[in-house]
This record gives sequence, structure tokens and C-alpha cells, in this order.
Amino acid sequence: MRSLAKSNAHFAKAITRLPLGVASNFRYWGDNRTFYVKRGKGGRIWDIDDNEYIDYRLGYGPAILGYADERVDEAARDGMQIGGVFALATELEYEVACRIGKMVPAAELVRYSNSGTEAVMAALRIARAWTGRDSYVVMEGGYHGLFNEVLWYADVEDWDPGDGEPQVLPYSEGVPELIKPLFHAVPMNDANRVEDLFRKSGNDIAAFLIEPIMGNCCGITATREYVHDVRELCHRHDVVLIIDEVKTGFRVARGGVQELFDVRADLCTFAKSMGNGYPISVVAGREDIMRKVGDGVAHGGTYTAHSVSLAAANKTLQILDETEALASIARYGQALQDGIGKILGDRQMPHSFVGHPALMGLFFDSTAPQDYRAWLTSDYEFYDNMAPVLHDLGIIVEPDSREPWFICEAHDMECLTETLDKFERAVDITLHKLSSEKSRKNASN
Repeated sequence: MRSLAKSNAHFAKAITRLPLGVASNFRYWGDNRTFYVKRGKGGRIWDIDDNEYIDYRLGYGPAILGYADERVDEAARDGMQIGGVFALATELEYEVACRIGKMVPAAELVRYSNSGTEAVMAALRIARAWTGRDSYVVMEGGYHGLFNEVLWYADVEDWDPGDGEPQVLPYSEGVPELIKPLFHAVPMNDANRVEDLFRKSGNDIAAFLIEPIMGNCCGITATREYVHDVRELCHRHDVVLIIDEVKTGFRVARGGVQELFDVRADLCTFAKSMGNGYPISVVAGREDIMRKVGDGVAHGGTYTAHSVSLAAANKTLQILDETEALASIARYGQALQDGIGKILGDRQMPHSFVGHPALMGLFFDSTAPQDYRAWLTSDYEFYDNMAPVLHDLGIIVEPDSREPWFICEAHDMECLTETLDKFERAVDITLHKLSSEKSRKNASN
């Protein structure tokens, strides 16, 4: 069993100065299980207790080449020589924009920000300016950052279909109730619901925000037909289609999910993978729509297009565009799925995979869910019990079963062999634990 003595001691100090003892709610895993990273290299991280882990969170996806990649870090150091931040333009902004436009044809014009949240905020603002409308649509289970307009969700977890549609609730306190009427949610893979909504409220709807592979919902994936139907419906009703590729961009293909589905967004957003961990994001899209920026739409930020992040992004995108890095990542992800599938199959445990080998979700159900509502019928209880066992064995995945596994180029055969060995042990430990708990419960009854 790993020791978290130093992390626990640090948590006791950190909680006195930081809410939850961390800088993001999602990094808090409990008073006794929150740990602090000492360093990362390749596909592994070490905590301050010197526990070593193979990491399949990768910071929710940014470290696509692996931590401390020498090629990217060398480029970042060159970026430091430029001088950092000027609140003025540099030539590198154009060079990176050209690279993005080459990889993603929909990215005719580009604007930089620092995070996925900022990019999506800008995309929604631009769409509203272009259409003159205020309402917007998201898919149930989709995640688009931490700003007021998208901090709403359809409460399917406590939902009884016999009661009508799930209730829409704020994801956080402090979100103004007056925003709620502007928010519309639809289930994935039901284009009829989108069409009905557009017919009813299309004159008020500015944008449809969509993640065809849901990055915070296990990688549940839209059908190709659904994506193309949505594309056509948005065109017909003059609704701006915003494809949120904060997680899928430059990861599932050179041209992201738009390449996989052969679909073209009106606006699209990118962040996680484009800088291999350096903070940078992009909102991009059709030239006529993007020209609203500076012609009525305010967009900017002191730290946008920082010389270090731009240099890192330029190198990262070059590697992803001009080498076989993405093919290597996909091969590893497929081999990992095959190995996990054999382990579970040998134990006659129903399972399925969703998403993409580079960004994959695991379900303990023989049929993969087609939308967030179907997630409820899967055996996520087993996953939630297994995740902390994996942590103790040195495999880091998100404790919440709704977060996919991410693969990086630095994951190698040694990582694969070790992961499968420890995954098998974790499954058996979890099976034994749940069986024992069931026996105790039956005995007490």
C-alpha cells in the first residue's frame, strides 16, 4: 500500500491557505487521498511521497507528447528569449495560426486565449454578435468550461422518465438564475429533438455547442449521421455550430473530431493538446463570422499569445502534424483496450469502450451508451470502486467514471505491460471487495 504521509501533511497546511487545499475543485480527492505532484516525465508522475504512477489523466489531456518533452520545452525556452508578454503582437502568432488553418480547414481565422473556458466564452460571444440572438443549445452531459452560461446541467442522475424531461439545475452556486431561460439542453444522437427545438425557438438561438466525443462524459460519442444532421439543421436555421474541440482537438486526428466526422464547424475551440501543457487556447472559424472580432465584438487579454506558450504550441503542432505521433498514440490506446478487454472477458465481465483510442471511456456494460441518459444504466459503481485501487497500485485515472483515459506519445510497452498487470490486480481486488460487502450485507439482513 502506498504511503501518502507527506501529501497528507502538506494538505493540512494547504487547507489553511487554499480552499480544499488545492487550486481547482477537481484536484481535491478527499482529505486523506489528495496528493501533490513532485514532478512528471513522459507518461509518469511522482508525488511528494515519491510514489510513482503511470498517468492516464495527463492533466485532462494536455500532455499529449508526455510530460517534460524535450522538443517542446526547448522551443518554450526559445520563447522565453523573446521576452514573455508585451500586450503587443509578435510574428509567431501568424505562423501558429497558419499551422492551425492547415490542420483544421474550418479555422480560417484564429484568436488566442489562455484556457478552454476562455475560448468557449469568446465563441459564444461571437456567435451572439453574428446572429443577434441570445439563447444557445448544449448536449446533455457536455462540458464547456467554468463560466456562467454553461454552468447548467440536465439532472439525469435523479431523473425518472415518467416525470417528463429532467430538471435543469445550476452546476454551481453563484450562477444567476436569470441566465437559465437562455439555456437549452438536448440529448445526444436525437436529431429530431434538435429539429423540434429549432422549429420552436430557432429565432432566439444563436449557437449550438457540441462535443461529438464528450470529453467529460466518458468519451460517449455521437453518430456520424447525428453530427451531419445537426450541421444541416444549424445551417437551415442560421444557428452557429460551435464544435468544442478543447479536448479532441489535435488529439483524435490532426484535424480533430471534425476530420473524423468529415464535418465543418462555423466556430471551433481548441486548448488542451495544442501546447503539450503550456497554457494556450484558440477560438477559430469562418472568416465572415470571425471578422466580428474587432468589429463590434471585444476580445483580448494581457497574457494571450504569450511568447512561451506560442513557441510551445508551434512545436507541438509541428510534431503532431508532421510525425507519426498520433498514430503511435492510437496504437497504444487500441492495445490497451485489447488488453483490458481480455482481462474483463476472462472474468466474464460485460464491458465496452467508447470515444477514441487516444481519449477513451470504459463502461462495465456490454452496450456502450449513446447519450448521457444511458450512462445511468451502466455499472459505474464498479469503476468508482476500482479507481482508488488503481491509484494505490500506481495507475492514475480520474476517480469519477465520467472522465476518459488519455494516452500520450510517451506511453511505451513498459507502461502497457505494467498497466495491464496492475489493472488485472485491481479488478480482482475490487471483485473481492464488492463480493465481501454483499455477503456482509446479506448476513446482516
